[in-house]
Parts: sequence; structure tokens; C-alpha cells
Amino acid sequence: MNLREIGLQVANRRVALGLTQDRLAKLSNLSRSTILHLENGTLKDLGAAKLLALLGLLGIDVSMQGRHKKQYALEAAGQTASVSYKNKLTAPQLAKSLVSGKIPEPIFPYIASLLDEAPLPLIVLAVEEAAKASNISPKSIWKNIDRWAHEMHSPRVAWR
Repeated sequence: MNLREIGLQVANRRVALGLTQDRLAKLSNLSRSTILHLENGTLKDLGAAKLLALLGLLGIDVSMQGRHKKQYALEAAGQTASVSYKNKLTAPQLAKSLVSGKIPEPIFPYIASLLDEAPLPLIVLAVEEAAKASNISPKSIWKNIDRWAHEMHSPRVAWR
């Protein structure tokens, strides 16, 4: 497999997840130009560490097969967000908020923790799972996350 073929897989997966090139660049700590050239097959070189991190973020194995753990991403994201709290953020609560864009007051701190601290690949998979379960575009969920991160003044660079 060459970089051009990988770039096509990255582009397909990015679109399927409802991510823009700019958002993917921010999430992966790469430039938008790098993402553009990778997807167009014109990138000359990308280090293994950066490439593997990008593929991991998108849920693509080195063999270019999607991961099979996707159906548990919402549950894992809820657990991750709940580490510092007495109660647990459930997968249905998280999915409902992601899809509706509304955060009930009792789970507001959990969502803030999720945005600030959860591993980005987990958030990407949770968005995908919620979108599929609700039959909506992941793009609309990313818009909700963008708005939340802005309203919560999230310090995470990926949301700026």
C-alpha cells in the first residue's frame, strides 16, 4: 500500500465521519495543507508516527480495515467522561445530547470533561456511532460539538 492509496482511504473515512479537512487537521495536529495533499495523492512524505496517529484517529487499521469496536464507543466515552464524578454518563444520555445538541444541566460537567479530556479517536468513534444509531449526518453532531466547545471555552486545541 502506498501513500496515495492511504490518502484515498483517509478522504473516504473523513467524509463518512462528517469531518472537514480543517477539522481533521486540528484533531490530528497536522496542517490542512498536509491533509489536502495526502488525500489528493500529492504528499511526498509523512512520518510513520504522524500517519499512524492520523489513521488511529480515523479508526483505520494499518491494514485499512475499520475497527470493530465502534458499537461500544458511546459507552466508553460516557465512562471516560464520568471518571471524576459520582454518577455515570450513560451511552443513551450521551447519544441524545450529541444528536439533539442539547445538554441537560445534570450532565453538563460530563460533556465538558469529555470534550477536554477524552481521547480524540474515542470522540470520533462516538460521533460515528451516535450518527449511525440516529440515522443523521455526523456533520450535524460535529456542529453541536463545535458550539459546545466554544460555549464552554474548552482549552483543547482541537476545538479552536
